[in-house]
Amino acid sequence: MPLTPDMRRSIEQIRDYLYGGGYPDPVTNAEQLSFLFFFYLIEGIDRDNIMKAKVLKRPYTSMFEGDWTLKNPLNAPKKGVASVPRERFRWSVWAKGLSGEPLVRFVRDEVFSFFAEFAENGTHNFMRGARLTIDEPTVLTQVINLVDGLRLDQEDADSKGDLFEHVLKQIKQAGELGQFRTPRHIIRTIVEIIDPKIGETIFDPAAGTAGFLVAAYNHIRLVHSSAGAIQEVEVDGKAQRRGWGDKLSAKQVSALQTATFFGSDVDPKMVRLATMNLTLRGLPNVHILLRNVLTTTLDAEKKAEYGLPPDGYNVVLANPPFSGRVDKDRIVDDVKVGTSTATELLFVKYMMDSLRPGGRCGVIVPEGVLFGSTTAHKELRRQLIENNRVEAVLSLPGGVFQPYSGVKTSVLFFRRGGTTERVLFLHADDDGYKLDANHDTPIELDDLPGLVATYQGKGERLAEWENRDKSKEWTNNWWFADAATLRANDFNLSAGRYRPMNRTAVEHRDPRELLEELAAIEAEIMEEVEALRTVLAETE
Repeated sequence: MPLTPDMRRSIEQIRDYLYGGGYPDPVTNAEQLSFLFFFYLIEGIDRDNIMKAKVLKRPYTSMFEGDWTLKNPLNAPKKGVASVPRERFRWSVWAKGLSGEPLVRFVRDEVFSFFAEFAENGTHNFMRGARLTIDEPTVLTQVINLVDGLRLDQEDADSKGDLFEHVLKQIKQAGELGQFRTPRHIIRTIVEIIDPKIGETIFDPAAGTAGFLVAAYNHIRLVHSSAGAIQEVEVDGKAQRRGWGDKLSAKQVSALQTATFFGSDVDPKMVRLATMNLTLRGLPNVHILLRNVLTTTLDAEKKAEYGLPPDGYNVVLANPPFSGRVDKDRIVDDVKVGTSTATELLFVKYMMDSLRPGGRCGVIVPEGVLFGSTTAHKELRRQLIENNRVEAVLSLPGGVFQPYSGVKTSVLFFRRGGTTERVLFLHADDDGYKLDANHDTPIELDDLPGLVATYQGKGERLAEWENRDKSKEWTNNWWFADAATLRANDFNLSAGRYRPMNRTAVEHRDPRELLEELAAIEAEIMEEVEALRTVLAETE
């Protein structure tokens, strides 16, 4: 069932109440809503667990059984009472029975503590450090009433997930390390090209709000759906096919829920948002680790404790932070590339090493990664081309990450192991949305579906390329370059470097591309200057 206009209006009302009530930060607001959604839904999940335990004749103790020792005596039903039945922590009890200041006090001091204790019993506590920030009584009362009115327990997983995605769309600023929400149509394009399959392990080391993991889940379900179990819904003004996955066996469904998806993120807020996004999609057992993969390592014992694959992943999908820097003394040896502290380079190196042999990766990178001239840039590309199979580079239009960033980006697709023979370059001028400051207005022009089809038929496209008439102008938005050509160009992987040029293209090269190249070169120069400054300081 698609997201309804009434549900959208309810979310807009919640946003307006929060903003008007003095809570303007969309990231914090999304995090607070994720907690309220969790508090609402956990009552139904607990009820389902009780019924399942009865059917399977397995022991299960409800989280609402027993008594709770109050953290704040003012929350006692009467003076001198130090505890209350845990039944009082059901949404249907406190959310409907309290309002105003007593509601704020009970949620702040008891509800958050109660669920934090519950989450602490698991390996991954996404509520660690969580607290109530909506402490204005009228605003909290109104928001809880609106959340209750959404009737989330009556909606299917796709509707709940779409609702939460609508909340996440309000996040329009980049994080401290340059991370930002990836447009969902870009994610779906990458997932279609990578084509994750049932039985594979799928990992995002910079998971954010879990957009890649959700898209991979939807992709697998669609592939395993009969014609009658596929529907077309409108998402962000565009038609999108969704499948119920009715052809998946019970064993396959269990594998998707418990042993397929993995992620990590350095930001506690993102971990919480990702956890809720996955829970609403029907994946409550997928845990996102709070971890910086560039500064920490996991030994075999820790991997086993967290239930991680011991020998790497089949698929890695990511949009790692751009333009961030990591203290060089904190970078673990496994991800080092020369003396670089640039997150975009270190993440690609980490992803190369996180794949199983033959595993495949789709990663968004700023254009400078593909043509940068620093020693670290060239060494990373050499490793990619000489020790892996780079299969394709998709050049995205400038502005696809507005309003977060105007940086020009591409998507790098590679497999671990072997060596690169040739690379398919795909160039998109339009991605189906107006390339303005907001990048959210649908338009007809969209190169992405055709480029996906080109990749999927790359064997035929290669024959077409090799048999082309070189005396004629090449008008397609894809082309190839072989490994020898790449080596001769310092392993440059920028699509524009190898595009068959014609007089018109030369005379009318997009000035935005030139500016992006100049900005990337300036960034490289600054990095080299910092590296030299560090060397000089160490020799003093």
